[in-house]
Order: sequence, then C-alpha cells, then structure tokens
Amino acid sequence: MVKIKSILTRLKPGWGLIPILAFLLLWEVSARLNWVPGQIHFPAFSEVVKEFINLASSGALGDNFAASLFRVIVGLTAGSIAGIMMGIIMGWNELAHKTLNPIISLFLPIPPLGWLPLLMLWVGINNWLPITIIFISSFFPVLYNTVAGIKSVDKDYVKVSRTLGASDFKILTTVVMPLALPIIFTGLRLNAGHAWRVVIAAEMVAIPTGIGALMLRAESLIRIDIIIVCLIVLAIMTFLFDKLFGFFENRVTARWY
Repeated sequence: MVKIKSILTRLKPGWGLIPILAFLLLWEVSARLNWVPGQIHFPAFSEVVKEFINLASSGALGDNFAASLFRVIVGLTAGSIAGIMMGIIMGWNELAHKTLNPIISLFLPIPPLGWLPLLMLWVGINNWLPITIIFISSFFPVLYNTVAGIKSVDKDYVKVSRTLGASDFKILTTVVMPLALPIIFTGLRLNAGHAWRVVIAAEMVAIPTGIGALMLRAESLIRIDIIIVCLIVLAIMTFLFDKLFGFFENRVTARWY
C-alpha cells in the first residue's frame, strides 16, 4: 500500500497530461478509422498539427493572432481598470453606490455583442469596434466583483483603523483593498477568458482580420482543420491568460497572505 502511494506521488506532477494524451490518441484513431459520422471529412489530430505548421509558416496565423491579441489586451486592460476604479468608488462611498447602481443595473443584462449593431454605426468597422465590445464585457463584471470585494470586508477592521487615527485613504489602501483583492482577481481571471470569446465573435461578424475572421473564411472553404487550429489557439490563450492573472494574484497578495 505504501509502495502504491509512493508511485502515485511520483506520477502526480504529470498526472494531468494522461487524460489529454488519451483524448488526443482517441481523436487520432477515431478520425483515421472514420468513426465520426458526417459527409464532411473530420481531420485527425496529426492533420490539424500539420495545418497549424502551414498557417504559422505562411504568416497567416501569426498576423491574425497578433490582431486579436492586440484587441484583447487593449480592451481587457481598459475595461478592467475602469471597472476597478468605478468599483472602488461605489464600494467605498455609499452615496455613489446608491446613485450609480440603478443605472449600471440597467445596462448589465445587455450581452456585450448586443451592442454590436449600435457600435458599428457609432465606432465604425475598425479595430475600435472589438476593443469597445471587449471593454464593455470586462467593465461590468470587474466593477461588480470590486464592489462585492470591498463590501465583504469586515466593518470592524474599518472601525478599528479609524479609532487608531487612520485616514479614509489610508484605510482604503492598506486595509480594505488588500482584503478585497482575492474577489477582484476572481473577476479578472473570469474576464480573461471571456474577452477571447467576445473578440472571436466580434471578428466573425464584422472584422476582416483576427482569429475570428480566419475561422469564418475557413468555414466558407469547408476547412475544418483550420477551424480546429483556431479553436486550439483560443483554448491555449484562455488558459494562459487565466494562469497569468493567477500569477499576478499570487505576487500581489503574497505580502498580505
């Protein structure tokens, strides 16, 4: 029994790779043996890898990926900063919360892509269109997580700090915000993946460049291998952005936790 536990302990670091490798093997075999029904050829994993190399070497994948990455970074950064700043104001000041919350509650239920027809008229069909949509999709969740994080802080900590003579700004920056950071980072990590889903949808509708536009062109050519390549890139970037925000969370909160 002890020997089995020792073996499992040694396997633990790479244990998560086993289901992935099994899935890829099943994918390859099922495609080669035509187990997937349908009139359109379903590509094997090796064919997708080959097409990935072709797209990367030709520059098509790199150019479209760079366009999408730029839009995600700009829109996500701007939306997150604006959401955090507005969230701090609403979470810390009760009057601001009572004034702004009803207005924001009216806009929150609107899906980010619901703004697309209006933004196409206001912003035009250019880089600013997906950036603005990503900004909207990032702003509201981060705002609400920031408000929730600040309001979740025990009021006794604030009272004690005031009793000791700390100013409101000092309490906010050294007591409230450090305690609210885990909830704020949760919102940021969720938004990191959502931003990629939004930019893909926006590019498929209105933008001629980007991963979404590449997927749409592949669909018109019935190139399932290219579509899967784009989906894999999307999955990898969503995963990496989540890990990146997790890394920042650990670095920022390490001094307090």
